[in-house]
Amino acid sequence: MLSALDRRDRPPEEGPAAGLQGFAVDKTFLSSLKGILLETELYYQRFDRLNWPCLDFLRCISAIIIFLVVSFAAVTSRDGAAIAAFVFGIILVSVFAYDAFKIYRTDIVPRATQGDQQ
Repeated sequence: MLSALDRRDRPPEEGPAAGLQGFAVDKTFLSSLKGILLETELYYQRFDRLNWPCLDFLRCISAIIIFLVVSFAAVTSRDGAAIAAFVFGIILVSVFAYDAFKIYRTDIVPRATQGDQQ
């Protein structure tokens, strides 16, 4: 089996596919954490027809609903840990509500006013 040093010392191959060897997909890199993150970033950039701020806003709203339901379900047992879970859930709801508000103010409202002016 040839090592990377042996392949580097060989002269380059001739033919039409020889120039494309630098563009070969490295499956070990794509399965690594950095490769997955870069692939996800490219996946995000390819779908320009999706309204990403709207999807982010809906993610926040769904998280608010889920945490509210779970928090109120946890507080029904009246345990000390359940009350702590309720308080933590309410804190998370407030963080997600603030995030949804900021997304709405910075991303969704300016797009709506730009659409009205055109």
